[in-house]
Amino acid sequence: MYLSRFLSIHALWVTVSSVMQPYPLVWGHYDVCKTQIYTEEGKVWDYMACQPESTDMTKYLKVKLDPPDITCGDPPETFCAMGNPYMCNNECDASTPELAHPPELMFDFEGRHPSTFWQSATWKEYPKPLQVNITLSWSKTIELTDNIVITFESGRPDQMILEKSLDYGRTWQPYQYYATDCLDAFHMDPKSVKDLSQHTVLEIICTEEYSTGYMTNSKIIHFEIKDRFAFFAGPWLRNMASLYGQLDTTKKLRDFFTVTDLRIRLLRPAVGEIFVDELHLARYFYAISDIKVHGRCKCNLHATVCVYDNSKLTCECEHNTTGPDCGKCKKNYQGRPWSPGSYLPIPKGTANTCIPSISSIGNPPKFNRIWPNISSLEVSNPKQVAPKLALSTVSSVQVANHKRDCECFGHSNRCSYIDLLNTVICVSCKHNTRGQHCELCRLGYFRNASAQLDDENVCIECYCNPLGSVHDRCNGSGFCECKTGTTGPKCDECLPGNSWHYGCQPNVCDNELLHCQNGGTCHNNVRCLCPAAYTGILCEKLRCEESGSCGSDSGQGAPSRGSPALLLPLAALLGTAGPLAI
Repeated sequence: MYLSRFLSIHALWVTVSSVMQPYPLVWGHYDVCKTQIYTEEGKVWDYMACQPESTDMTKYLKVKLDPPDITCGDPPETFCAMGNPYMCNNECDASTPELAHPPELMFDFEGRHPSTFWQSATWKEYPKPLQVNITLSWSKTIELTDNIVITFESGRPDQMILEKSLDYGRTWQPYQYYATDCLDAFHMDPKSVKDLSQHTVLEIICTEEYSTGYMTNSKIIHFEIKDRFAFFAGPWLRNMASLYGQLDTTKKLRDFFTVTDLRIRLLRPAVGEIFVDELHLARYFYAISDIKVHGRCKCNLHATVCVYDNSKLTCECEHNTTGPDCGKCKKNYQGRPWSPGSYLPIPKGTANTCIPSISSIGNPPKFNRIWPNISSLEVSNPKQVAPKLALSTVSSVQVANHKRDCECFGHSNRCSYIDLLNTVICVSCKHNTRGQHCELCRLGYFRNASAQLDDENVCIECYCNPLGSVHDRCNGSGFCECKTGTTGPKCDECLPGNSWHYGCQPNVCDNELLHCQNGGTCHNNVRCLCPAAYTGILCEKLRCEESGSCGSDSGQGAPSRGSPALLLPLAALLGTAGPLAI
């Protein structure tokens, strides 16, 4: 009786737990690279796709602040508490441990009271912008597996951008924009992740959901990774096979969740009102108590272990692969092009192991790298891999006979021999490459200088702003060709004298050189709002001049030529002592 009651309670607990747990705590897939199995030929190794376990990646990062002296406390200063912004008796002093707020406190153990946090200097140089870049670097490609969570000890900023890099901080792409007013701050309509779909999951959005200034329980900002996963795996992430299938077949989706660096750009602190209180600038600053980034080392499904040694993360590669990301075949194991492992078929996936080179199994080596015949590519339908071509598709042996090596740097597994030119070219280059040996990048992409030529991330998309750039192509450094009045690596910034309005347009008016006259006000730098009596681009003309009625008694006319209103100031300037003859 007790046993049956215990089993009933256990079954109930399992059911309740499965309902209460919205997402799986551990994905639990691909945690073994190989296992021994018994066959008719005896014990053999069965190879499977494998990946490291997801973990807290903040333990392995390096943090950099720009400007480097933005942390408060040197010299000491006072600031206002978040709960009462007019109680300004808190102190930050870098020379006193109890009063210091260095950057490492963004990543220490949370739960202590009082909480520990990094803090910037206050906005004492207003109206100069108070802007901070916080760069998190891993010197390793990582794959994000959970939401990025930033906890502020101050109010959440009015304007912020989360950015990512895939080339170790050389170039940056926006991940998400945050603002109290997206249209005003970034010229974007506000959205949330709930507004996306499977087809728009890669869209870069601006959200107003997390920028509310001084409010109770408003400290946290999210970048929703799992909500994006849920578009493919379902609201509880139960259908992981669907997500893995999408990650396996859609490189852009896989790259979206892959980073080498993250950058938090704090552009405007929490103000909470329309105007900045210039009498209490110690109210305005940034303070972050915690940053959470969960992910795993990217090992291309060729390793389950990622070691941290000498302040560097490295995959312990299996399947005869090597490199920081297991991104190439070992020497003497280049019998076919390197390929990442595959999540499919579920649940074991495909290892895509590197096999011994022909020279390493007894054949005389003629070249450093010999490619296999099409028949050795282990595909279910060879016709899909090698369709009939006008140019003859050749095997590695044929290439060798033509004194050419079919070298495509892992971006293609087929070559064609052009008899007329006595030349071998790669066919159907992948990973956004092109060229005779897949050694160039497609138009709209540029070379990742930090990646090897056989890395699948060797070509990075230019991401030129379509409104600010001449075309979608960039130079070898990732800089786009900008339209007149536009600047920035991606042509998404305006030169002085221009403002963003569906691209950079010349300012019609501003508050520096092109002032609206006669009491007019400048509206978004595109036009002057003139008083009723004036018109013109800068409100420089009387409206009555257009109708020729300035001499009438309409009240709009200019003072008459002999009016004392004009002559008296002139007399004062000239030093006239006697009365004026009118």
